[in-house]
Amino acid sequence: MKKMLLSLMLWAGFTATAALAEPQMGEQFDQVAQQITTDQPAKIEVMELFWYGCPHCYHMEHPLEAWVKKLPADVYFKRMPALPNASWAPMAKTYFAMQELGVLDKLHTPLFDAIHKTKSLNPADEAAAIDWVTKQGGLDKIKVEKAFKSFALNMQMNKAMQVFRASGATGVPALIVDGKYITGSSMAGGNEAALQTADFIIQNVRKDRAAGKK
Repeated sequence: MKKMLLSLMLWAGFTATAALAEPQMGEQFDQVAQQITTDQPAKIEVMELFWYGCPHCYHMEHPLEAWVKKLPADVYFKRMPALPNASWAPMAKTYFAMQELGVLDKLHTPLFDAIHKTKSLNPADEAAAIDWVTKQGGLDKIKVEKAFKSFALNMQMNKAMQVFRASGATGVPALIVDGKYITGSSMAGGNEAALQTADFIIQNVRKDRAAGKK
């Protein structure tokens, strides 16, 4: 009988610890300041807000890429350059220009490396970024310069500013789940914790959808 009581006490303690370990609203994650429209409403969107000049974003890349590869079919991932101020604009432009030029997948990681590993690129220098994309992408410089000044890019920059404002983010990297919830390395307590918190939010969004909740 004593052994049974001890087992029950241990199980109760384990259950309480597990419950306490669950991410909490207002601590490891929160609601966004204003709901953000997602690209594919039928799926659960996870959007990373990042800045190429951010060392924390750089260190998030490896675990994030591994995490994205394991996402289930009802979840999709996208990136959005964070744009809280003008000093971050050159790298946001670089992201959108690389996307427009079709070299984003090729140059995304090398750009991070150029800034943080070899320290050969200043993330605040737009002219240097144009030269870098031209050289690393094997592209015509005039074509790259046009991409940096295109109407489509300006539209995307405006959207990036709106998204950052609506997210209520105070730092990067940040993860926006389903356009409603935000977590990040500083909120959750590290990169791995942020990804685990995103998993927790995804599970709950999935349950709410199954129950018919919006």
